[in-house]
Amino acid sequence: MDKNLSKQVLGAVAKKTGRQISESALRKIADGVTPAALQDEKQLRQLIKQVSAVSGVPVSESTIREIVGAVKKSSLKPGQLESMMKMMLKK
Repeated sequence: MDKNLSKQVLGAVAKKTGRQISESALRKIADGVTPAALQDEKQLRQLIKQVSAVSGVPVSESTIREIVGAVKKSSLKPGQLESMMKMMLKK
């Protein structure tokens, strides 16, 4: 994870949610992501819930379904997670 980009992502999350997330917590989650996890719905749901728990922002079931569908359609790779997070935070 690029250090400058991760700081930008953390800053964007803090601005959007009003909550601080530690870089180490975000890095720990990101380091555990594999290409297989991004295509497995159960693992992807678990990942979304981990991010939700760390950020303190609840995620509805409909939002989880939307994220799962978008990730599976895009064939997202772990290295692209930060780009996806930045894109989602712009909404």
